[in-house]
Amino acid sequence: MFLSGKRALVTGSTSGIGLAIARALRAEGAELVLNGFGEPDAIAALCEELGARHVGADLTRREGVEALMAAAGAVDILVNNAGMQFVAPVEAFPVEKWDQIIALNLTAAFDTCRLTIPHMKAQNWGRIINIASAHSLTASPFKSAYVSAKHGLTGLTKTLALELARTRITANCISPGYVWTPLVENQIPDTMKARGLTREQVIEDVMLERQPTKDFAQPSDLGELAVFLCRDAAQQITGSNISMDGGWTAQ
Repeated sequence: MFLSGKRALVTGSTSGIGLAIARALRAEGAELVLNGFGEPDAIAALCEELGARHVGADLTRREGVEALMAAAGAVDILVNNAGMQFVAPVEAFPVEKWDQIIALNLTAAFDTCRLTIPHMKAQNWGRIINIASAHSLTASPFKSAYVSAKHGLTGLTKTLALELARTRITANCISPGYVWTPLVENQIPDTMKARGLTREQVIEDVMLERQPTKDFAQPSDLGELAVFLCRDAAQQITGSNISMDGGWTAQ
C-alpha cells in the first residue's frame, strides 16, 4: 500500500465520484479526511468503513474552507471534487447562483490549494487533483457559471503546475463526461416524464448525446486514475487535463 503515511482530503466525498476516489486512495493505505453532505448515520458508517474522519464545512464561503483545512491538518493528497450545477440562459441566470457556483467549483479549490501547498513544499511531495469536467474543454448552452468555473479550474491547475514544477508536487485535472452516479441516475425519471421519452432514449439521446462511446464512466474509473496520479510513475504528469469523456472532446 504505497500511500501509507499519506493524508488525503477529498472534498464532496460522501457520495458519487468523491467517495469512489476516497475508497481507491484508502485501498492504497491513505489516511482519509472526508467532506460533504449527508445523513449523519450514513456519514458515520462511511467513516467507520474507511477509518476516516469527516469534516463538514460550507465550501461556498472562504471561512468554511479555512475551517475545513484547519480541521483536516497537514494534507499530502488534495482532491478538489465538490461542485454544483445550475442551468439557465445568461440573461435569466440568478446572480446568486453564479456566485455560489464560482465559489464552490473554483474559489474553494484556490483556497484549499493555497492552504495545502506550504506543507507539501516543506516535505517536497504532494498531489493536487482537481476534478473538472468535459466542460473544462468545451461548452454547452445555459451552463455559463459551470463552464466558466471548470475552464477556470483548468487554468488554476496549469498555473499551479508551473509554480511547483521544481518540487515533487504535481497538479492535474481529471475531466469526466457523464459518470454513472446516483445523482445522474435519479435525473432519468424526471427527464423521461418531461420529454416523453423512454429510459433508453434519455440515456442515449439526451445524456450521452455528445459522448461517442454511448457509455458512462464509472466512479471507480476516476478513483483508479486518481491513484495512478499519486504514483511515482506519474511524477512527470503535471499541468495536464486528462479527459475521461468517451471521446466527447475529441470531436
